[in-house]
Amino acid sequence: MVTLVNLRAYWRFLVVVRQFFPLIVAYTRDRRKYVLFGGSRRVDPETRIERAEVLLDSLLTLGPTFIKLGQLLSTRPDILPAEYIDVLSSLQDDVPPAPWEESRRVIEAELGDVDDAFDDFDRDPISGASLGQVYTATHEGDPVAVKIRRPGIEDLVEADLRVIRWSLPLVRRFIGQGRAFSLENLADEFAKTIRQEMDYSRERRILEEIRGNFADTPEILIPKPIEERSGPRVLTMEYLPGTKINDVETLDRKGIDRTELATTLQRVYLQMIVDDGVFHADPHPGNLAVTDDGKIIFYDFGMSGTVEPFIQEKIIDFYVAVANQDIDAILDTLIEMGTLSPEADRQVMGEVMELAIADARGEDIEQYRVQQIIEQVESTIYEFPLRLPRNLALVLRVATVVEGVCVTLDPDFDFISVATDYLQDEGYYEQTARELIQQGGEQVRDTSRALFEVPPKLNRTLDRVENENLTVNVRLEDENDVLSKLARRIVYGLFVAVGALSTAILYAFDQSSVLPAAVAAALTIPPLIALYRSFRRKRGIRAKPQFTRQSMRERREGRE
Repeated sequence: MVTLVNLRAYWRFLVVVRQFFPLIVAYTRDRRKYVLFGGSRRVDPETRIERAEVLLDSLLTLGPTFIKLGQLLSTRPDILPAEYIDVLSSLQDDVPPAPWEESRRVIEAELGDVDDAFDDFDRDPISGASLGQVYTATHEGDPVAVKIRRPGIEDLVEADLRVIRWSLPLVRRFIGQGRAFSLENLADEFAKTIRQEMDYSRERRILEEIRGNFADTPEILIPKPIEERSGPRVLTMEYLPGTKINDVETLDRKGIDRTELATTLQRVYLQMIVDDGVFHADPHPGNLAVTDDGKIIFYDFGMSGTVEPFIQEKIIDFYVAVANQDIDAILDTLIEMGTLSPEADRQVMGEVMELAIADARGEDIEQYRVQQIIEQVESTIYEFPLRLPRNLALVLRVATVVEGVCVTLDPDFDFISVATDYLQDEGYYEQTARELIQQGGEQVRDTSRALFEVPPKLNRTLDRVENENLTVNVRLEDENDVLSKLARRIVYGLFVAVGALSTAILYAFDQSSVLPAAVAAALTIPPLIALYRSFRRKRGIRAKPQFTRQSMRERREGRE
């Protein structure tokens, strides 16, 4: 079996390389205009969009695993530029269903004979995705939805995961060090994520956990799983039909308050992320429906995420800082979460955030949307050395998708206002105030202690100075290799000076033969080139990207 997977992986590797070959050549020419020599070339946004569309077509051609990879990449602005994120965000996980006979074998391997396991089973699936497909059936007189893993998908996914691992050394040659780090993490995370998504036993546990968290929330409905008709490759749950949440015309005909619906949806996701720590991570309109009495139905918990308590606290701090328009607090929170390097230019990042918030406000100073803020931050993530942990990337994606659904329901929906009200209702504002008071008290206590401890220590140090018995240890931090670069330049400079002097002396003393002087000059050229290259400014992260209100509006209008 392992040999067959390896053989399939070798073949898939050749297929993948062939599919991505045009992009590989293009990126090679970006680094060297003529592949083997020449400087790098600048790529404009239009070219990036064209290449993103080529990448999209390639992912669709390569099938289920790469479709999922493209969806995950669309949540990682620390790896891809904004143009790629926009194009890949449209990637739909919608593929033709497998033949019934193949699906039957999967069901019978898990549950036995289909007709014995269910009262009635509709052989035509109601939806088909890359990893699974859904059928309707009847169990003990109640309608149920039966989600099964796509036949033969395990071997294909395992082969493709090997291909992705084999491809990493090649891909690293075309991206910067920071994005290479993120890409390696993404490969490991993707392998874990896609295996989890194929494990329907895990999805059932997540479904039960989230359903329990909202047991006392009558505004939402989450399907109840049927444990005795479920397994690692089959998940049976109650069937809850409804109107797609973005079908605003039908919702209006049924008299459903769309603003209230958007508010409920936003508060539900805030509870999942901020309070519960486990959340439904795929809130596109296909996975959200509305009952006739205005309740929201959640489908498909295969893509889910968890949030650690520390990150939950930082997300709260971030929301509070955005609501208060406190730029310093926003940047501090990003640094504490590990998404922004402490060495990043705070002035530049602060200007980006100020422009993003100001550009998103509109006429009413309170009416600004977090999605527009996130879009501008995403633009800087590709330009600055940021890290985006997987679950935080999922939170970012959930925030943008949910806000998009809410704006579809209510064009004037105020995300920040709802988030602020939620934090106030749950007591997070008071908690933040108490923590600030506590921190202030600790600082006062530490300062008071220092007032008593410092004078004796200072007195002992002065005594040692007076007795000439003071030793000072100095350790230089040279993270940017400044001293190393300076040393190399000095050495190169000495070689160049010696070479130039030798050339001049040889030429002056023996003008009848220029060969010795020419040899000395030739030997001087390599250190001269090395010295010149050591002073060249490396291209890479831009010190100060040109973000203005006009450019941000043009970028956003260009995507619409």
